[in-house]
Amino acid sequence: MSKFSRVVIYPKDVAAITGKNYRSSWILLSRIKSHLQKESHQVVTVQEFCEYMGLKVDDVVPIL
Repeated sequence: MSKFSRVVIYPKDVAAITGKNYRSSWILLSRIKSHLQKESHQVVTVQEFCEYMGLKVDDVVPIL
């Protein structure tokens, strides 16, 4: 895994990676939180996002 500066992923990042709009990206992150049984104040990490979406972290980090 490559070294990257951010751990948390935001809807704007998800939109850039997936090509979805901001609202759809926010909903996707909400679904990931629900799937991981996280509370509303907890965040989704880049690693968790990649595992859920079946992506490689090394492919996603350059986009961030």
